[in-house]
Amino acid sequence: MNRMRFWPFGALIVLAVAVIAAIAAAVLFKYQRSAQASELPNAARIERVEGQVGINQSNDNSANGQWIAATANMPVGVGDRIYTKENSKSEIAFTGRNFATVDANTSLDVLELSGARTQVALRGGSALFDVGSIPSGGLFEVATPCGAVDFQQPGLYQIAINDSGNASATAFSGQAQVVGQAGSGSIQKGESLSVSCQGGSAAVMSRVEPNQAGTLVDNYYRYRYPKTYDGRYRSYYTYLDDPYYYDPARRYTSYNYVNEYVPGIDDLDDYGDWQYVSDYGYAWHPRTSVGWAPYQSGSWTMDYPYGLTWVSSEPWGYAPYHYGRWAYTSNEWYWVPGTATTYPTYSPALVAFLPIGQSSVAWVALGPSDPYVARYYDPNWQPEYVYPSNVVVDRVVNISVPGAVTVVPVQDFGRVIDPRIVQRVDPQTFAQVRPVLDPLTVDPLRRAAFQTREARARIDVPREVEQRFNTPVVANNLPVAPPFRKDLARALKVQPVSDRVKSQKLQIADQRSNAAQQTAQQPNIAAEQARERQMADLTKQAARGDRNARQQLQELRKQPLAPQTAAGARVAGQAQAERVAQPVQQQQSQRATLRQQQQAQREATRQQTITSPQQQRAARQPQNQIQRAQAPAQRRENKPPQYQRPAQPRMVAPSQPQVRAQPSRGPERRAAPQPQPVRPPQVQMRQQAQPRQQAQPRPQAVRQPQTQQPRAQPQPQQKQSAQPRPPEQKGGGARKKPPQ
Repeated sequence: MNRMRFWPFGALIVLAVAVIAAIAAAVLFKYQRSAQASELPNAARIERVEGQVGINQSNDNSANGQWIAATANMPVGVGDRIYTKENSKSEIAFTGRNFATVDANTSLDVLELSGARTQVALRGGSALFDVGSIPSGGLFEVATPCGAVDFQQPGLYQIAINDSGNASATAFSGQAQVVGQAGSGSIQKGESLSVSCQGGSAAVMSRVEPNQAGTLVDNYYRYRYPKTYDGRYRSYYTYLDDPYYYDPARRYTSYNYVNEYVPGIDDLDDYGDWQYVSDYGYAWHPRTSVGWAPYQSGSWTMDYPYGLTWVSSEPWGYAPYHYGRWAYTSNEWYWVPGTATTYPTYSPALVAFLPIGQSSVAWVALGPSDPYVARYYDPNWQPEYVYPSNVVVDRVVNISVPGAVTVVPVQDFGRVIDPRIVQRVDPQTFAQVRPVLDPLTVDPLRRAAFQTREARARIDVPREVEQRFNTPVVANNLPVAPPFRKDLARALKVQPVSDRVKSQKLQIADQRSNAAQQTAQQPNIAAEQARERQMADLTKQAARGDRNARQQLQELRKQPLAPQTAAGARVAGQAQAERVAQPVQQQQSQRATLRQQQQAQREATRQQTITSPQQQRAARQPQNQIQRAQAPAQRRENKPPQYQRPAQPRMVAPSQPQVRAQPSRGPERRAAPQPQPVRPPQVQMRQQAQPRQQAQPRPQAVRQPQTQQPRAQPQPQQKQSAQPRPPEQKGGGARKKPPQ
């Protein structure tokens, strides 16, 4: 009887225990799957490529390695290597707020991209790291052959390897810890630390030069934000006053709806709009043309270990193609990112493939309610699923949307996909096809996937770069190996720093004191600019009749400038005065040079004028001696009279020609300022123009000009030319001139 009474109660107890166990198993299985999914690392994004940039995804750094040409929107996973050739540059986004600009001739390895940990290795060249966020307990480390640099605060940092092989770390803002072979040290904003790889010499601590720092910061932000940067960081002090002015999390709305760990969300505001969609919440709508569909502008590539990966040709095409889902509602496409508080999981492509035949490949974007299984592949390209097995999908949501399915010929699958090669297929064809999430499980799709590897462009890597990749690097923390690369640290030659070295203090040669006075004397240009902007705003308000603004403006004008601000004003005034005076000084210098040239030319002409007659007389001297010896009488006849006054030619007006030609005076008058032999032809020309004056005797023409020639009255020059010269009237009675 007691057994009969116990049976119902025992059965209820057993049933309750079974239910509780089932619920616990389900919860455990759920969290177990979530933990397994978190083992897959994130992937960085190549945002921009200038020149020739190569990426190696095979751990083979030899000449036969798979160095392919990198393009924008290409993912970069753990273990990948990046190399920028000469005159090249690349920009990488590790998350939505952490970026790196890789300069020319630089090699960079990705060691870890999981959760809040980012770790890279710099073996040569230089790179600029813009760290916008480091979570509590997180890590952002750069390993080099000389030591490791841990960024402890958000800021802007430069890590470089010089030609001697020494490493330098510069903090333009923020704070970092440097762990080398001989100990550890820290740097603050405005400081730079150079560490030797040999470990024998002491590290050198110095301050950054403000002008050089301002130029570097200005160039970076001009390159990073070409559409919005206004040049405010040309002054390094302005940057220090507000280094987060261009923080994308403060400027873009997309960060309110997408987790900041997702790379590429800073491009969404420029190419689309956020709208509230029923059943999905806020979703992003791209500004595209009519008939557009996702996953139709780009290319497919095999990316180890994720498999077939979509690389979009659209400038915003990274986050919407590797995270979230696509929904079609109200005849528009919307990207649904998921909750912003959930850590995102990277996917190579959120699509379902449709095996419709041997000659074509088809795919369609997954919708918000469609399942997806995270996976990776081993070196033999065999899939490893995060969940126990692959998920079988019977149908996807977007397969019935007009134009959502993309179909291309197999031979064009490795090319860049565009609407010109997309085939039109009857929608009824897809009704009997079962979608596939893993394309490598279907033979036609697997063969088409491996064709994409052969279609990728190659990059030649110099031999010295191959040797550089074999250089070991020192890391403060060993990277956490992902499940598909257990030997990551050994393969990439990453060596940890011992705890003993970490506890030692780095021997530093401090050179900051030399630059401290220069830094203290630097003008506070930022404060002066802020004061000018405030005065300009108050002036506008006062012009509109605001009395309070007028009073504040008067008080602000009465306030004395701070020493650094006054120095900034003096420096700015001196610079402005120099800019204004520079053109005037250049003009004055040009004029002085022109005057010197003209004076030198006149002096050369004068010397030539003096020297030429002397040379002529010297050349005629032998001939004159011969003439004196052969014909004394003729020499006396040709000799000019001794009584003639040297000042007589000066009394002749320049406009009065000489009527008589006197060849006997020629030899001496050639050296005079106005030679006499030149004038008789002019007189003859004038006499030929006036035949009446030539026909009359010269004395009558001189003494009676008005009666003989009445037409000559209005011509004073003719009257003066007909008059006899005063020197001839004075000296005519003394001695007769020799006849012609």
